[in-house]
Amino acid sequence: MSISEFGLIRRYFTRPLSNRSVNQLGIGDDCALMAVPAGHELAITTDTMVEGVHFFAGADPRQLGHKLLAVNLSDLAAMGAEPVAVTLALTIPKIDASWLSEFSQGMAQLAKQFSVDLIGGDTSSGPLTLTLQAMGLVPQGLALKRSGAKVGDFIFVTGCLGDAGLGLKIEQGYYCSSPERVLQQFHQPDPRIAEGLRLRNYASACIDLSDGIASDLKHILQHSGVGARLDWDKIPRSKQVDEYIQASNDWLLPLTAGEDYQLCFTVDPDKVASIPIECTQVGEIEAEQGLRIQRSGQISQLEDKGFEHFS
Repeated sequence: MSISEFGLIRRYFTRPLSNRSVNQLGIGDDCALMAVPAGHELAITTDTMVEGVHFFAGADPRQLGHKLLAVNLSDLAAMGAEPVAVTLALTIPKIDASWLSEFSQGMAQLAKQFSVDLIGGDTSSGPLTLTLQAMGLVPQGLALKRSGAKVGDFIFVTGCLGDAGLGLKIEQGYYCSSPERVLQQFHQPDPRIAEGLRLRNYASACIDLSDGIASDLKHILQHSGVGARLDWDKIPRSKQVDEYIQASNDWLLPLTAGEDYQLCFTVDPDKVASIPIECTQVGEIEAEQGLRIQRSGQISQLEDKGFEHFS
């Protein structure tokens, strides 16, 4: 298929701007132009997905478009930021009209759900690599950070943990009698934007669960200078994950499996009764450094076994 770089961009990725009060100039010039409203800060995040590292060769392009945007929106959710714009750097081995159409539609459908504009980016030839930068707005002083947890705060999570990890195992050959839920979570996670916005005045610290709570919660502990204890019995798990644990005895899956993209956050005990979202208390912030797990009446040190890019 003979098509120029700019023709590719026009055909698959150029759409009318929906946030014109913020995104004043989008695709078509050397740079996009944004206007940050008075009293707000701009939150910026970037994620890269590489074929063979973050997704299987031959993965569904529509699901890839959704997931690439979702993982970035999840970062904004963890900061309590309202998403407004993204830029896309797309490296592809060849121009495949069907692939590009499906990929762009997968991303556009989720972008429309959250009124997010694609305002710029780049395309090049090479091994399939997808990089997206997302930008969001948060009122000054209200951004959720990793550094605010205090001793005595309770630890909460949204949703269930381990679904995406089980979805990966199913893709690798594990049999599950009802895999739809966990495969959906693995391929097309739902970023917790609404929850992040509503937690602005409640959470003392927050992070999204991309690498597993055993790994991600430690970032809060390190930035806040505290430790924590998790209660395994309180970890919210789907029926499918519980069935997997019973069959395999792999009870660490909900703690170490990545890509759930739920929110993990801490709340002062005085604010717990008024938390405005559905969530589950799974532990408590403690003075003793490190992360511990309470299970079957025993407390043990929980080692960091989450996903590491360079391990």
